[in-house]
Amino acid sequence: MTKIKSKFNQSKTYIGIELGSTRIKAVLINEHNQVLAIGIYNWENKLINNYWTYPRAEIIKGLQNCYRALKTDVFKKFQIKLTNPAAIGISGMMHGYLVLDKNNNLLVPFRTWRNTSTKQAVDYLSPYLNFNIPQRWSVAHLYQAILDKENHVNKIAYITTLAGYIHYLLTGNKVVGIGEASGMFPIDTKFKQFDTKRIEKMNRLFDKHHVSIEFNDIFPKVLLAGMEAGTLTEAGAVLLDPERNLKPGIIFCPPEGDAGTGMVATNAIKPKTGNVSAGTSVFGMIVLKENLPKWYEEVDMVTTPDGYPVAMIHCNNCSTDINNWVNMFDQYNKLMGFKIQTKDLFESLLSNIKTADLDNGNILSCNYYSGEPITHFTEGRPMLLWQANSNFTLANLFKTLFYTSLVTLKIGFDFLKREKVLINNIVAHGGLFTTKDIGQTILSAALNTKVTVNKNASEGGPYGMAILAKYLLNNKMSLSNFLTKDVFINNSGITVKASVKETKSFERYAQRFKKILNVEKEAITQIGLMVNK
Repeated sequence: MTKIKSKFNQSKTYIGIELGSTRIKAVLINEHNQVLAIGIYNWENKLINNYWTYPRAEIIKGLQNCYRALKTDVFKKFQIKLTNPAAIGISGMMHGYLVLDKNNNLLVPFRTWRNTSTKQAVDYLSPYLNFNIPQRWSVAHLYQAILDKENHVNKIAYITTLAGYIHYLLTGNKVVGIGEASGMFPIDTKFKQFDTKRIEKMNRLFDKHHVSIEFNDIFPKVLLAGMEAGTLTEAGAVLLDPERNLKPGIIFCPPEGDAGTGMVATNAIKPKTGNVSAGTSVFGMIVLKENLPKWYEEVDMVTTPDGYPVAMIHCNNCSTDINNWVNMFDQYNKLMGFKIQTKDLFESLLSNIKTADLDNGNILSCNYYSGEPITHFTEGRPMLLWQANSNFTLANLFKTLFYTSLVTLKIGFDFLKREKVLINNIVAHGGLFTTKDIGQTILSAALNTKVTVNKNASEGGPYGMAILAKYLLNNKMSLSNFLTKDVFINNSGITVKASVKETKSFERYAQRFKKILNVEKEAITQIGLMVNK
């Protein structure tokens, strides 16, 4: 355990809370950027009426339970009640669709980034705005609702993301950080705001469809990292901490998306730096000096939390299949009476990959639980395929699952390389990289580049959000300089480069994977979507 450099002084602590796809996690850090306490709440999205969603009650329950776990951890370690940290930041899964009426009621259940129901909208919006509009972006969901003539559209008073929604509940402020905003609508990176010319075009589109909304009336205000985004209200304090220990008045930084917090957590916000965040989804970010000269369907253009352009390769599917297989073995252990912690089981199964065959025993899988825009799938069917002569071993199975979790990312990055976006080193973070060098080496093989994992890799986005909360009160220098001189000054990251043999092995797997996508298409056609009614 890291030795804490100073006594617990909560007036010099900072909280980052991130609502991710499979868990809500809170991290408390001190002035030395050390993690003091953690709170976690596990959850899963639900497919309801053909939309991936999290019910509002579950969002609030998860937020409260996560915070309760954090303050319990604080009291256990320091015998102090958490009442007045210096600053708080909220982040969440980017994109999606959360719309409120004038009375702050949700008009429809939260539509997450995982939904691929907006193809008709993006097929029109991307050429119309001359900008790639991914299916999961907020404006895509909005325009699709207009095309579908959904009754709620004319009642919209506010459209936001999950992070923006929680921030609004806690502070009353309708704002988002610029990185989060870039998953809602195109950003003008010169003026670091929503693009005004494209806003005008959207308003003309609203008029064309006889929709009585104006862009600037319903979209949030865009803020940069380091700007004040409001303070905790009395109602917000009770919402976050029903036990009423937390005091109102705590300052908040702009709410950000998990892409932006991942960039901060990996110190990858300068041009030519890049990072990969792996969880339920996986995305790679390469910071650019300027936007690409034209738009590409495979590349999302977003921004860093301080407003610089980023080429993003976003894959909807990553670790879900791995987690489901680990859970199955966990069930087996419990059935047999074995007392093995899930974390230890996960690490053992992934460490065993080292004994796998170079060709994964000729096993293949497809991890598409939902649609995958990179390979042009609007829905998915997870598959596992092997032949009679395949070497079906535990190690080969999990190596296959791990390869598959990153293979679509490779397909996207191969496109970037063809467009001469150079990648010299990637910093990786997320749960896939907690097992020593396994995930790191496989990612290096997939992208054919050096991969660095820092000591806080498993903390990921919530840690990055806590750093942004700290930056709010230490913003006399640029965010890039703050990260370099304050946060990562004694960085103890480990860098690896996969061998030529491992890189060629992944390349062969990628080619085989592309061929089975026709099988995936047939599976979608032949196997109906099973929905619990």
